[in-house]
Amino acid sequence: MPGVLFPEAFNSGQFSPCPSCEAPLAVEVFPALLQTPSAAAAEPLLVEGQSSCFYHPAKKASIVCQGCGRFLCGLCDLELNGRHVCPACLEAGQKKSKFKDLENTRVLWDHLALAVALFPLLCFWPTVLTAPYALYLVLRYRKAPCSLTGTSHLAFAAAGVLAAMEIAGWLIFITYAIVK
Repeated sequence: MPGVLFPEAFNSGQFSPCPSCEAPLAVEVFPALLQTPSAAAAEPLLVEGQSSCFYHPAKKASIVCQGCGRFLCGLCDLELNGRHVCPACLEAGQKKSKFKDLENTRVLWDHLALAVALFPLLCFWPTVLTAPYALYLVLRYRKAPCSLTGTSHLAFAAAGVLAAMEIAGWLIFITYAIVK
């Protein structure tokens, strides 16, 4: 079949010809691409009188939400570090920051420290206040996680060096003003 790359060429570690242009091609894919989806299938109600899912009345409930007590089927059950919650409780927990393990936002202390050290350089006088504050941010939050994507602490280093240079500049300026 022209234009189709067969799964035998995936993750083989060798080059295979492209089905369209015959160019050598090495294809690396996640193993999950080759697996059949295995979603937890919800069970239908088997016997009259059994509890049904709050969101899917035709499905058999398999677990109770630990947030609100609603009965949930296998499709609606969301496990979060051992706790079983329903979609509504998960959404409410995100808005109220009830789940410590579920992080939506993060203060980028490294970027804040760099901005506090860098922006006052446009007008030198505010650096008498912002340089010590930037140095405080660097020392206080240097071990805090920077970004959800895991960037380096390079901005902390740049903010620290810049703040130290600003403080040294002020010390030289004050010393020169007193001596003169």
